[in-house]
Amino acid sequence: MAHRYVRVQTTIGQLYYGLLHLDRRVQILDAPPWMKGQPTEEELEPADYQILAPCAPSKIVAVGKNYAKHAVEMGGEVPKEPLLFIKPSTTIIAPETSILYPSQSQRVEYEGELALVIGDRCIDCTPEQARAKIWGYTIANDVTARDLQQRDGQWTRAKSFDTFCPLGPWIVRELTAGARLQTFLNDDTTPVQSASTDEMVFAPDVLVSYISHIMTLLPGDVILTGTPEGVGELEVGDRVRIEIEGIGSLENTVTIRYREEPAIVSLEEV
Repeated sequence: MAHRYVRVQTTIGQLYYGLLHLDRRVQILDAPPWMKGQPTEEELEPADYQILAPCAPSKIVAVGKNYAKHAVEMGGEVPKEPLLFIKPSTTIIAPETSILYPSQSQRVEYEGELALVIGDRCIDCTPEQARAKIWGYTIANDVTARDLQQRDGQWTRAKSFDTFCPLGPWIVRELTAGARLQTFLNDDTTPVQSASTDEMVFAPDVLVSYISHIMTLLPGDVILTGTPEGVGELEVGDRVRIEIEGIGSLENTVTIRYREEPAIVSLEEV
């Protein structure tokens, strides 16, 4: 089995990057793996840590409509060049934690995606150079408040709620050719999304190259490569699981958001 690189927090609050063994022991690294972190002699037992999202990026750059059939299901054409948007790093949550359903929205949807983790500073790279800048691969859920996306006419609010980017559970260095991405809801064994990553309109190296001509990508940054067709609604209480062949599975539940939402004040009240 390929090495699985994790980020964990111990029961006393210490954060580490490490290698996850089959028996769930974690061998601690002396630095993030993309910063040439090396295994140490220290290990953590399964009861002594909690798995976090596998990296803490300075930014998440996401790509819209990067599968042709998804572009069609969203009522649009396939973009002639990558369609980019940003998700804040505060959207990231770990596997097995809760997606919080915001009271501002009446329709929240899942979007299973392959995520790239950048391993080296990337500026104005060619696709060939960009290929070497991709350190590894993990799984993401680009959770979206679809009604707010349609209402606002742009995507920032709909994509940016806290907990709207489950990420993990770990990073692998290599991606299986034509790896299958599938999304499942609750106990249903039939996937609601199922596609080969080869169906992307713009391949990972092309995406990283394109983005690097707009903004500097830093080690640990995350690129979401787009979702295939089959996006759909999440309800409070749902469990959503995204699987990518050769990586693993990312599962989260949906719960109600209890934190008070900001009040909208009209000009008449001021």
